[in-house]
Amino acid sequence: MAALALAGLAVWLQHAILPFSTPFWGLFDYQLDLDVYRGGAQTVWDGGSLYDAKLLGQMDYTYAPISVLVLMPFAFMSFEVARIVWSVGIFVALYLVIMLSFRSLGRSATWPLRCLAIALVAVALLLEPVRTNVWYGQINVFLLLLILADLLRGDDAKLKGVGVGIAGGIKLTPLIFVLYFAVLRRWRALAGVVAGFAATVVVGAVFLPRESWDYWTGKLFDSDRVGAPQTLGNQSLRGMIANLVHTDAPNTLAWAALVAIAMVLGMWAAVRAHQAGHELLAVSIVGMLSCAVSPMSWGHHWVWFVPILVICVDLVLRTDLGVARRALAGVGLTLLILIAFSWRTHFAYPMWFVNRTVPDAYFMGLFFKKGPVWAEWFLVFPYNVIFLGTCIATLAVLARTPRPEPAALS
Repeated sequence: MAALALAGLAVWLQHAILPFSTPFWGLFDYQLDLDVYRGGAQTVWDGGSLYDAKLLGQMDYTYAPISVLVLMPFAFMSFEVARIVWSVGIFVALYLVIMLSFRSLGRSATWPLRCLAIALVAVALLLEPVRTNVWYGQINVFLLLLILADLLRGDDAKLKGVGVGIAGGIKLTPLIFVLYFAVLRRWRALAGVVAGFAATVVVGAVFLPRESWDYWTGKLFDSDRVGAPQTLGNQSLRGMIANLVHTDAPNTLAWAALVAIAMVLGMWAAVRAHQAGHELLAVSIVGMLSCAVSPMSWGHHWVWFVPILVICVDLVLRTDLGVARRALAGVGLTLLILIAFSWRTHFAYPMWFVNRTVPDAYFMGLFFKKGPVWAEWFLVFPYNVIFLGTCIATLAVLARTPRPEPAALS
């Protein structure tokens, strides 16, 4: 009953932030990216050039060729039907992500847990990365589910890593798990990632040879096709530099240095989490790391906050932990929600938004808020602060955890 009451409160709060019935800006009233996916699939079906076409008048298709084959069924639906199917799919995927996360933390799939998972779906929708996945009609929640379903299995699971490779074949950032497995020397899982990725490239080349050649030899390296670096929604380290310095050409050396620091810190924290048996935490840290080091990471890419949310809730509910640890987990949960919350910023004047003029605008995310100059560093890249805080907290908490003894050589 408490979980369902929490779900009702979250739905009410979602409506209070921005009413569902608000034209254009309501939660289910836009879904531009879904329409781009449909346009890309339709372009290929009609024999057009996928990466040269301007979809919906000005949008570029940015995913790998295999994604078109996956998304092709939506080209044969009307937009209204497609948006319903897609939105319901996101809700189902969120529920499965939350249940998978709880199961990996040792909890049984009881009905109270299922009710809590439903409530957390509603709570997760209050986070900007999740809300904008619904509003834009984005694919990231589905990729999150595919990766977690693959990696939360045991090390001896058949074809482990293949799901990550397939996700990487659709959207390249999951390929960072190759480095994670290499650091851990989990060669079987690494081979699975490579095999899954190679399979997507081969299938794409067989069915879409022209698009595959175009993408892998050129379009892949043009990160500006995704968006300009100096965009407030760009929550990557490159975007941080661009927005702080106010330039669309951020210093490459500075970006490379920050990426190197983030890679060392993120992999260190992920490896320690893995060694301590916290695989969900390890995988989530690597997922956030992929967003941080990518040239372009929109807010809706950071869906890795969902398993972090589950981890915090699990710690708060564990009666076998001391009051202090549960309180700290509660503080972390509160900070996560407050930082990633769908903070609304209303611009009460006409503006050009993506592909049309709108009479006013409702932008979501802390990064659209204005504050004192000394707080600009935080407001510009709040999601990287969550990544940094998670890594530091992980290393601090696990500092006293004994490292496992290395296996004896036979």
